[in-house]
Amino acid sequence: MDVEVTRLPGVGIKQEFTTATGRRLGVLTYRDGHRELLVSDLTDPDACSATVPMTEPECVALGTLLGAPNLVAQLRGEHAEVPGVGTAQLPVTQGSPYAGRTLGDTAMRTRTGASVVAVVRAGSVHASPRPDFRFEAGDLVVVVGTPDGRRHAAAILEQG
Repeated sequence: MDVEVTRLPGVGIKQEFTTATGRRLGVLTYRDGHRELLVSDLTDPDACSATVPMTEPECVALGTLLGAPNLVAQLRGEHAEVPGVGTAQLPVTQGSPYAGRTLGDTAMRTRTGASVVAVVRAGSVHASPRPDFRFEAGDLVVVVGTPDGRRHAAAILEQG
């Protein structure tokens, strides 16, 4: 996928790509740091039909919504040929006993047989996190294992 980057002197930077249906989607990052999501017009790809101003937390949330499912879909595809193994996204909630604690503290692999293969935080993927990786509320923990292992992993993150 080609992303077109256009510097707009005095304004900021526009980054766009064209979808398979011919629609252009993009982000305009202004010099002061605020951003707008851009959606092209159906009939004229050079005209905007919608702009959506977005705060930093909204950008992070959108990145997480778009990034986490893609990662999980890729992992599911890679494990589709392994019977009995699946992938799950498990949230670290504000009330989780592991918010602020490390992956090693969970003893996840030892206790469940499931493996933490990634953590999605603020739109960024932390692949193969080490035992000293510290969880934060809002993280999505990507786990690979048996249905039973994934269920136990969810219980650990929820209840300890």
